[in-house]
Amino acid sequence: MSRPTIPDLAKAANVSISTVDRVLNGRDPVRPQTAERVLNAARQIGFHGVTAIARRLEHDKPVIKFGFLLKQSHRKLYRMWSDILVAATEAFPDAHGRAIVRFMDDLAPDKAAEAIYALSREADVIGMITSDHPQVNHAVDGLAAENIPVVTMISDISTASRAAYVGNDCIKKGRTAAWFIAGLNGNGGKVSVFVGSHRYLAQELNEMGFRSYFRESAPGFQMLETVATLEEPEIAYEATRRLLQIEPNWVGLYVAGGGITGVMRALREDGGPSAKRLVVIAHELTNETRAGLAEGLIRVVLSHPAKLLGETLVRAMAEALDAGRSPTVSQHTVPFEFYTATNI
Repeated sequence: MSRPTIPDLAKAANVSISTVDRVLNGRDPVRPQTAERVLNAARQIGFHGVTAIARRLEHDKPVIKFGFLLKQSHRKLYRMWSDILVAATEAFPDAHGRAIVRFMDDLAPDKAAEAIYALSREADVIGMITSDHPQVNHAVDGLAAENIPVVTMISDISTASRAAYVGNDCIKKGRTAAWFIAGLNGNGGKVSVFVGSHRYLAQELNEMGFRSYFRESAPGFQMLETVATLEEPEIAYEATRRLLQIEPNWVGLYVAGGGITGVMRALREDGGPSAKRLVVIAHELTNETRAGLAEGLIRVVLSHPAKLLGETLVRAMAEALDAGRSPTVSQHTVPFEFYTATNI
């Protein structure tokens, strides 16, 4: 059999001969997706220039500085996200990616805006998790005007200038937490939700979904006033201790924001019938929540699929740099995972 020719490769890749010629010789730029299709077709038909094509595509990949702005550096959860995002950047196939990770230890909106501006001086595109506040939105608007796109992860913000959002369907997540609590408490009772701050849209939507489920589908339960923990375990600890003392019919707690380690500490210390009966639903599978599931302090963890979220975020950030992209906000909804003591 004769060796496959350039016309054979063009036919296999469903592109023109001139496109194959540009991929082979690098005379003019070719879209990365098209070049990758030519490479895959070359491998399939045994084209003799596969190695040369692969080497050229690797050489032609753009260099992208991916900036990630995360919350408190002392929290293991955000250290975990840092590792995941660095790995996703290094594995991204369409560019030579460099991850720049910065943390916000002070969560005040003005400090968040300062951190966004500071990171924009180092990065080509920013992926971040922060509160929804006029100062934050103003910073994102300013970067959009300078062609530095911002993609939100886990919790969205309200400015139309953001390029994309990557995260869960938060209403559905809150309703699912309520479904578990209602299903594990056949006789009803009082339920509550802890949020870090209502300035985080994800947590606001989690609470909305949680409340709406009980209102519509489980009228035998009574909602207590929402507690804002400010993402501090000590505040969550004190709130849990107080509710255990004053609410004998407290049967369900949904921790939609930070503070789960404080809740677990309070339950361990109490150890009474009310603490053992309380059905706690938490977010994100970490070493701490794994321990809580194993001890029976937490019944269910609803978690982002970490690797998938990282990969989706990095790709959304790269796509946001495309000058020809649609100006509309791109929404990337990833599923959430369920963990109990039986499947950790």
